[in-house]
Amino acid sequence: MQKPTRLFDCLEYQLKHAPLPDMFAAKEGGQWKQYSSKEVNNTINQLAAGLLQLGVSPNDMSAENRDKISIVSKNRPEWLMIDLAAQKIGAVLVPIYPTINVNELQFILNDSQAKVIFVNDEELFLKVKSIKDLVPSLQHIFTLEHVTNATYWRDCLKPASGETLATIEQLSNKITPSDLATIIYTSGTTGTPKGVMLSHNNIISNVCDSNCVFEEIGVEGKRALSFLPLNHVFERMVSYIYIYNSVSIYYAENMDKIGDNLKEVKPLIFTTVPRLLEKVYERIMAKAATLTGVKKQMFNWALGLGLKYDVNKKMGIWYDLQLSIANKLIFSKWRDALGANVKAIATGSAACQVKLLRVFTAARVPVLEGYGLTETSPVITVNRMNPKNRMFGTVGTLIDNVEVKIAEDGEILCKGPNVMMGYYKRPDLTAEVLKDGWFHTGDIGVMIDNKFLKITDRKKEIFKTSGGKYVAPQPIENKMKESKWIEQMMVTGAGEKYTGALIVPAFNALKEWCAQHGVDFNGNEKIIKNEKIISLIKDTVERYNQNFNQVEQIKKFELLPHEWSVEGGELTPTLKLKRKVIMEKYKDAIERIYT
Repeated sequence: MQKPTRLFDCLEYQLKHAPLPDMFAAKEGGQWKQYSSKEVNNTINQLAAGLLQLGVSPNDMSAENRDKISIVSKNRPEWLMIDLAAQKIGAVLVPIYPTINVNELQFILNDSQAKVIFVNDEELFLKVKSIKDLVPSLQHIFTLEHVTNATYWRDCLKPASGETLATIEQLSNKITPSDLATIIYTSGTTGTPKGVMLSHNNIISNVCDSNCVFEEIGVEGKRALSFLPLNHVFERMVSYIYIYNSVSIYYAENMDKIGDNLKEVKPLIFTTVPRLLEKVYERIMAKAATLTGVKKQMFNWALGLGLKYDVNKKMGIWYDLQLSIANKLIFSKWRDALGANVKAIATGSAACQVKLLRVFTAARVPVLEGYGLTETSPVITVNRMNPKNRMFGTVGTLIDNVEVKIAEDGEILCKGPNVMMGYYKRPDLTAEVLKDGWFHTGDIGVMIDNKFLKITDRKKEIFKTSGGKYVAPQPIENKMKESKWIEQMMVTGAGEKYTGALIVPAFNALKEWCAQHGVDFNGNEKIIKNEKIISLIKDTVERYNQNFNQVEQIKKFELLPHEWSVEGGELTPTLKLKRKVIMEKYKDAIERIYT
């Protein structure tokens, strides 16, 4: 069978090439429930039949007139079943983050004119119900869990046989690779959500052109754990790579259970964002802090070796021998905590600390960092398993069929089949970023050795001090966050006479420090005012300042008592800083920096 050209072809490929007894799996009643490829396919057809009966239609196949189906849910088997069922009858899926606020939810449902919505649970059902009267297009709400006074999603399933299957097949056959597959609204770090229109070809080209990475790993017939939101194009695109390669997808119960689920599922691969890797590393370091004597010495010795690791250099026979011993005695426990079977971790969305790349790779868990945007479906570049195509501190090499050039001002421009159709109903915004076939990413970067792409900052985030000097905040933030004392950080200084920072300390690490130094840890609010703690952070900042020029160095900072989060509104769903929100929320603290 030839390569898939539409997203739902991936399932057809799996069914003919290597069907699975556990295509999807999720915890139900404390036990893993598995769904075979055949069972998934049957459910998709029954759901497609039910949606047709509700009047869902592709209409004239234009982007605006095709019926839209929305989903607001955590990752679960039903998510991709709904996605595939919508695709097969020519409807368009509009995924929405479960943490979305009501105003943005109302905007997206109205902007897309969603006709049907599937929600995860009672909380989301009530959220949608509270605005239903304000969304004239919305006709049906289904819940993926049983909810009182709500219609359960399985009630939408209808028998798919004979005439109905023929209708579904007829509609599917009309869908071309260039047709719209989904609209993904990006909340971004500023402004109103924009609907990114992605065609089947946009995403499927990315599936096929990124697949070489997964072939190198050897994933066919193995398991993956899924926990990055499917609403994000990265996890969704990778899910189609899994389906195409007959990889069983096991869905994590929730973020708190990822550690347990890794040990149960023993996946070969999973995707993540750097923040979650940082948390894994922090937990390892916290556990190591409790060690004493020889065990502590052994851990520190192994960690020291890991932090020196360089994928592009021959480290020498003596180093290799020591690392082999460290892997057997220390790093094997790290691998056990990840399920003992992980061959690689794919990461994107933000810069990953180089020390994490070094130490995890040294521990025989390569972290493959990549780069892309929702508008590029998403992958543009990625580091590969082969060390010749991997470089720490970069986002890797170009995938096939994608071009990149660096504009005069340093902006990364991208061209290829993965570049979006445009922003839904916003030709003005589309024209701003798509010029002469090149997508303007808004990121600043350089090519190293004419091969590896390195991101240096966001174009819009670079600011000028009152002295007329430019400051790029991301490299400063990423470097300072390597400190065990700094959890989160945002550099400030636009229009000011010097560079400052808002800092959220790593409170768990501070608790341990306080216990060791006889300081009473009396809550976050009070501890950030303790002179010894302020001095500790100040010494840390001054040490890291040596990596930057005079203008970029942090002159003053304010400590904040609470971690930034998606729920709090300071982070995007992909855990990027919403700088304008943070600046508004903490304007008093920023004022103190500059008075």
